[in-house]
Formats: sequence, structure tokens, C-alpha cells
Amino acid sequence: MPRRKPNKTRKAAVKRFKISATGKLMRRGAGKRHLATNKSAKQKRRLRGSQVVTKGHAQKIVESMPFSHRG
Repeated sequence: MPRRKPNKTRKAAVKRFKISATGKLMRRGAGKRHLATNKSAKQKRRLRGSQVVTKGHAQKIVESMPFSHRG
């Protein structure tokens, strides 16, 4: 009988996403890595904090992190 594969965490997902204390999946805003001199101060301020991942994407990402204590 074939052995079942163990659950493994996708390290790329762990590095990019964090789970908040309330259970929401958080991510960084795109567009703040480089070329910041061309962007307005308002735009850079808006990109400062973390953003919530949408529900459609969140389910797939959480599957990549089986030991995340969510779900």
C-alpha cells in the first residue's frame, strides 16, 4: 500500500503572508520596492501598511500553509 505524503509548508507563502490575531491573511502592498521617487507622497503613504488578502485568494494560500493555526 502506498504511503501518504506528509503535509508540507510552502516556504514562499510563509515569507509573503502573515496571519493576523483575528485570523485575516495579510500581505504587503505592491509597488513600493523601487522607483519611489516618481511616486507621490500620498501614494507611498497608502502603500505603507499591510493589506488584507481577498477571500478567493486566501483559501488557496492557507492550503499552502497547513501549520498556520487557521482553518
